[in-house]
Amino acid sequence: MKRILNVARIHNTSWATTFAWPLGILAIVFVVTYGLFSVVPDTESESNFTGGVFAVYGFALAFYLSAITQVFPYALGLSITRREFLSATALVGIAQSVAIGTIIYVLSAVESATGGFGKKIRMFGIARAATDNPVLQWAALVTGLLVIGGIGAFIGVVYRRYRVNGLFTLGLGALVFFGGGSILVTWQQWWPNIGSFFTDTPRILLLVVIPLVITAVLSVASWFGLLKATA
Repeated sequence: MKRILNVARIHNTSWATTFAWPLGILAIVFVVTYGLFSVVPDTESESNFTGGVFAVYGFALAFYLSAITQVFPYALGLSITRREFLSATALVGIAQSVAIGTIIYVLSAVESATGGFGKKIRMFGIARAATDNPVLQWAALVTGLLVIGGIGAFIGVVYRRYRVNGLFTLGLGALVFFGGGSILVTWQQWWPNIGSFFTDTPRILLLVVIPLVITAVLSVASWFGLLKATA
């Protein structure tokens, strides 16, 4: 375990990259959002939704994509095994997701208590739209970050294993899957059933269990893919 912790320090060589940058981005987006709703006329809606918090999720995607594509070759040069690198990366991912998810949850609670910071802003309370349970709200934020991190790592593994052709194949496969799926669902008129799935499925399953399963599948695929990848 000590060896894994030492390897994890590679990702934390610059603490600003791991924690300060996402929090800084979050702060800047909030200041811009607050300034915007301070100058626009007041609306009659109950809340003014803004997706600014998703900037942090974009950072998580980029962070783990670069961890695999750039840090991985450097780690191999230090005689770090693939298993050690993957285990350390997963440890950093869990710690980062829990820390940032907790901060977003706290800001969501403040946002709710202050009436959207006095401007009816809903920026941090993205999980409040799905559940009133505070534990589920926190868990949804954390698992959401884990999924995004898993996606970023998986894309990075595809690149390391198959290079540009792998990325093109992955992108084409995603286009066929989602595009073809949309055509099939529309043709079969399954959209109401899909809507019912999201509204009728227990919140814990929808917000926590399914994201964790997706993260696990991506992690296993990344594990086996990177074991055969070259630097």
